[in-house]
Amino acid sequence: MIAGAMRAATPALALALALTVPASAQAQAFFSETPSPDLRIAPLAIRAAVTPAEGPVRVRVLFSVTAPAGARVPDLYLLWPGDVKGDPTLGPPDTALAQNVSALGFEVVDEGRLAYRARRIGGAGDPSAREPVAGGAPFVTFVQTGGELGLSAPATWIRIRATSRLTDPEWLAVLELPSLSVVKAKPATFLEHWLLGQRRTFAISFNEVRGRPLFRMYLAHRDRLVRLGDAPAEIVVSLSESHHLKIDTVAPPGAVRGVSETVESTETVSLFLDGGEGIAPQRLSVQYGYFSGTQAAAVVVVPLILLGLGYSMGPLIGRGALLLVQRLSGRFYVGRDRVPRERRAGVLLSKDVLARIRPGETTYDEVLRLCGSDVEVAEHFPSDDRRTLYYRGRRIQPQTRRLVGWLSAVRHLEVERHEVAIELAGDVVQDVKADVRRSRASVGEAAGATQT
Repeated sequence: MIAGAMRAATPALALALALTVPASAQAQAFFSETPSPDLRIAPLAIRAAVTPAEGPVRVRVLFSVTAPAGARVPDLYLLWPGDVKGDPTLGPPDTALAQNVSALGFEVVDEGRLAYRARRIGGAGDPSAREPVAGGAPFVTFVQTGGELGLSAPATWIRIRATSRLTDPEWLAVLELPSLSVVKAKPATFLEHWLLGQRRTFAISFNEVRGRPLFRMYLAHRDRLVRLGDAPAEIVVSLSESHHLKIDTVAPPGAVRGVSETVESTETVSLFLDGGEGIAPQRLSVQYGYFSGTQAAAVVVVPLILLGLGYSMGPLIGRGALLLVQRLSGRFYVGRDRVPRERRAGVLLSKDVLARIRPGETTYDEVLRLCGSDVEVAEHFPSDDRRTLYYRGRRIQPQTRRLVGWLSAVRHLEVERHEVAIELAGDVVQDVKADVRRSRASVGEAAGATQT
C-alpha cells in the first residue's frame, strides 16, 4: 500500500519541493497514493525566508486540494530536490517509507519527520486557526549510487497524510521544510569577498524532473502525478535585512521584485506558476549577497582612493620605471655580437677632415662645410677680428662579458672625449688644435650609455 502510495505521490512531491530548492534543486511535484486524475493542487504557495545567517532556510509549502464531490482524497507524496532537517520531537522515522525507497534501488541517508499542520485562511493570530497534524509528515532523504555517474545529489521523499482540511476551501495545509541545500555560496576571490561580501545563489524549480535521482522516482510514480488547478500558484522568496542586501540578478525576467507589505526591511521576489498541461519546467533564481557597513563604504571609498593615487602616483611610477629600465639596459646587453654598438654624442672630426683645414688658406665658410654648423664660437677682445671655433664630441664603447646566449653583462665603459679648437683671424684659419682624452668609467657613471 505504501509502496503504491509512494509511486503515486513521488511526482507530486518532487514538483512541490522543486519550487523551494536552490540552484542544485531540480524538481518539485505532487503525487497521490492511488491514481486520481481528478485531483488538483489549488491554490499553491511556496514561500522561502532567506536571512544573512548560516544554516537551514525556512521553506513553507501552503496548498489545498480540489476533488469531485464525495471523492476520497488519498495520501499525497512530495518529491523534494535536496535534503531537509527533521524535527526529532515529532516522533520516530517511518520505517515502511524507508523500505519502499530502498526497494527502488536508492540508498537512504537520512529520515525523520517534518512539521505539518492546517491553517485557516484569514485566521492570523488566532490559536484556534492552527491545527497541527499529529506525527507531522515523515520523510526519507536518499541518493543514487553506482553506475558511471557515481553518487547523485540527495533528494527527499515526503508523505503528506490526507485530512479533512485538505479539501476545505477555508483551510490550507502547511508543510515546513527547513532546507539544507536551498542556498549555495557563489565562488569569489578574496578581494571580492572582502569588498562585496559573500555572494550566494537561491533557486527553486517547479516541474523540473531531469536530475538524478528525481527522474527515476518520477518514472516510478508518473501515473499518479497531481497537477495544478485553476487557482493562484506562486513561488515567493523573502530576503530580510534589505538595508544590507544587494540583489545582483533575478531570473526569469518576468519575476516580480518588490518590498514586503507585511515585514519591515524585507525584499521579495515572486514568480507566478503556469498550471498548463504537461511537465514544463519553471525556475526562479536570485543571486544576492549581504554586506556590512564597512563594505558599503569601501565600495565608494576604495575607487576614489585608487583614482587619486592614479593621478598623483602615475607620473612618479612612470618616471621611476623609465629610470629603472635605463639603468638595467645600461648594465646588460642583448645581441648576437659580443661587442655592443658604440654611443656617440656631439661632433667627432676624423684626421682626414682635420688635414683638409690649412691655416692661412681655409676660410670660415669652408670650415663650416667640412665640420658642420654644430659649433661653439668664442670671440676674443679687444682684438675684434679674432675668434675660436670649438668642436666637441664623445664616444662611449661598452666592454661586455658574455653571460648566456645573447645576454652579456657590461663590465665598464671606454670613454673618448674629443675637442678641436680652430682659431681664425678675420675670416681665415690661423691655427688648429685637437685633443683626445681617453678614460674608463663604470656603468653607474653613465647610465643608459649602452642602450641599443
